[in-house]
Amino acid sequence: MPSVLVVDDEANIRELVTVYFTAAGFEVRQAADGPSGLRAALDDEPDLILLDIMLPGMEGSDVCRRIREGSAVPIIMLTARGSDLDKVGLLEAGADDYVTKPFSPAELVARARAVLRRSPGEEPAHAASPRITIGGLSIDPGERSVSVDGRTVELTAKEFDLLAAMATEPGLVFSRERLLESAWGFADYVGARGVDVHIKHLREKIGDTAESPRFVETVRGVGYRVRKAAM
Repeated sequence: MPSVLVVDDEANIRELVTVYFTAAGFEVRQAADGPSGLRAALDDEPDLILLDIMLPGMEGSDVCRRIREGSAVPIIMLTARGSDLDKVGLLEAGADDYVTKPFSPAELVARARAVLRRSPGEEPAHAASPRITIGGLSIDPGERSVSVDGRTVELTAKEFDLLAAMATEPGLVFSRERLLESAWGFADYVGARGVDVHIKHLREKIGDTAESPRFVETVRGVGYRVRKAAM
């Protein structure tokens, strides 16, 4: 039974989410403010965190950044803010996905399942692929693990999905829209900026740079690709 931590200062939202996620087969834990949410995230190690952006004691974005210092647990932000700038800020903080309030509890459960990749029907096509090795980059789709020059790299679910999708077809340019479809299953997230933020985080973790890419190249005006042969 996957566990989910709900961090929101509104009791009615916590209870609503608890009802729906419990019915969907999740073990649900709750926290009502930023500091207690951070402690629960670090101590209980849930499989998924639903994190409100506006919290007493510590903003959700700051909680997310603290969690990301040592964990790749999937995080879905709950936000009442609607601008693209705010959404990109959530991704910069390390969120995998976001849902804008007021939200449909059923949609939230669906987003959670998509992030967790628990259901066989929701597994990405590359999940059953053999290990991919490109230079010093090694990707195991089955174990969802990545290493660079023998060093294990901790990626979030979305960072892994983006890298694995491109690595299955090295040299092929992936548009941002195609990457959205590959990693999220839909193309109406935050568009190009959202993909760019995740690629930026991915590059930082695998020791890549946009200026001198070893693995992930930018094709200006089109999208990204994984090099056929690493530098």
